Amino acid sequence: MPRFKLTVEYQGTRYSGWQVQKNARTVQGEILAALRKVTGKMEPELHGSGRTDTGVHALRQAAHLDLHEDAQPEALRRALNTELPSDIHILAIERTHPRFHARHHAVARSYLYQVSRRRTAFGKKLTWWVKEDLDVERMKQAAALFAGMKNCRSFSADEPEEKSTLVLIERVQVREAGDLILIRVEGSHFLWKMVRRIVGVLVEAGKGKLSNAGITRFLEGKSEEPARLAAPASGLFLERVYYQGDARQDDLEPVLMISSRKM
Repeated sequence: MPRFKLTVEYQGTRYSGWQVQKNARTVQGEILAALRKVTGKMEPELHGSGRTDTGVHALRQAAHLDLHEDAQPEALRRALNTELPSDIHILAIERTHPRFHARHHAVARSYLYQVSRRRTAFGKKLTWWVKEDLDVERMKQAAALFAGMKNCRSFSADEPEEKSTLVLIERVQVREAGDLILIRVEGSHFLWKMVRRIVGVLVEAGKGKLSNAGITRFLEGKSEEPARLAAPASGLFLERVYYQGDARQDDLEPVLMISSRKM
């Protein structure tokens, strides 16, 4: 049975996340529906590298697909994109090893978050507009506290009794791009709502309302405060899924550039 690796981008605004759910529109569900039309098979096998939540976007989600019959990757990609809605696009399809697994073989993932410092007519669905002034240097100092193997129980909505909350966070970057503040969080894996809670804490630090000592306490114990501060889904993108041998992405660029304009 041939196996293919898919690279998918999508705007998650209209979807209840990646994974198929009953009575909900999902990205995986839309791709499966397109596969049924294109291949004529009722139950194609499609597995993503991981879930994204309601409203979260992806620049390069990875998935693997099993087909009962062989197909030309580029022809399949074009056919699927013809059937898919405009906010889901297959960037690439390639043949892969029969044992390749999009989730189990991933060695790291990176997420990008876009904070807007002004109201924008174009980027509302792709950013979080924060009205208060933000000190980017404070945010960078706070971001450095997250690097390393951390117990992220204060930053997860998962049950710690059911799932380990230890996560290797490889880097958290913060930089300005026009009127956007870009935040990248890269690590071995991520817990439910973890990135949105980290971003919310960094924004609170940028407002001057949360000290580095306070953030350290979140990382050393259990606190409900990060849940209260969690950033909305609108500004979050699954940026990249890394596999053995992949070069890490160093440049940190916005998805939608918002120029600096005083309104």
